[in-house]
Amino acid sequence: MEKVVAIDLGSNSFRVLVYDCLNFKTIGEYNQVVGMADKLVETGEISKEALTRVVNAINESSQKLGYDPKDAVCVTTAAMRMASNSTEVLSYFYEKTGAKFNIIDGEEEARLTLLAVKYALKRENLNSDNFILLDIGGGSTELIVNTKDKYFARSFNFGIVTLTQKYSNYEDLIDDLEKKKIDIRNFLNELDISEDITKFNFVATAGTPTTIAAIKLGQDFFHYDKDQVNGTKVKLTDLQDCLDIFKNSNENEILQLVGKGRVEFIEVGVYIYRAIFEVLNKKESIVLDDGLREGVAINQCLIN
Repeated sequence: MEKVVAIDLGSNSFRVLVYDCLNFKTIGEYNQVVGMADKLVETGEISKEALTRVVNAINESSQKLGYDPKDAVCVTTAAMRMASNSTEVLSYFYEKTGAKFNIIDGEEEARLTLLAVKYALKRENLNSDNFILLDIGGGSTELIVNTKDKYFARSFNFGIVTLTQKYSNYEDLIDDLEKKKIDIRNFLNELDISEDITKFNFVATAGTPTTIAAIKLGQDFFHYDKDQVNGTKVKLTDLQDCLDIFKNSNENEILQLVGKGRVEFIEVGVYIYRAIFEVLNKKESIVLDDGLREGVAINQCLIN
């Protein structure tokens, strides 16, 4: 197989990757905010409006990248895991576009994301043995502790979209994150590894960390350069700097920084990111743009 098309349909974002299996590099990509989890907390279902946005994104991306949706390897995650109408939704996507989505669980999501991050760390000439990986999604947050010989993963049932929908003020959000920090500490304390994880590198992927890294580098959503973002070190103090920027900016200025469909979620993402910093007692993390869709593509290349 010379190339593969991978589609990651997340709780907020729709991401497509055309990947060169011979040279293990990206040759085309497409990103769109589709808001799959919009109103999911309230209704328990994927909305008709979200269905339309996804179908439009599939059709637009197939035209722009020149692929047939029926040939793509398509995965979907937390929003579809939670939705009561997921079977009907996936049938609708298949009927309208030919794209056949597979709902993957948190464990498989973690495995594929970890695969992508290992390749990315090697590409950036960074240590790919001992590290802790954070993946903040729209409906779930994955934490993976990787050693040279094995890894431990846990998917936590909260993300930037679901927490934004659940809480109308930051006081309640922060109180809830304090409780979630206890669950995360318990997960870490239960790990059966001989290495001292306090010495592990802290690696973060997904929209919130990459957005903070981009802002730190002087980029905005419309001038985003993932090659510069990859490998950037984000410090705990950078998170507060971003919160201060959002606090002192109007909606149009924030839109320029983070992009349409993400303005209402980005601050919650920063608070989640900060909570993990605090649990791990870290002062900085390495940010990578590579995530689930890259893992899906690499995995497909390796098995063919």
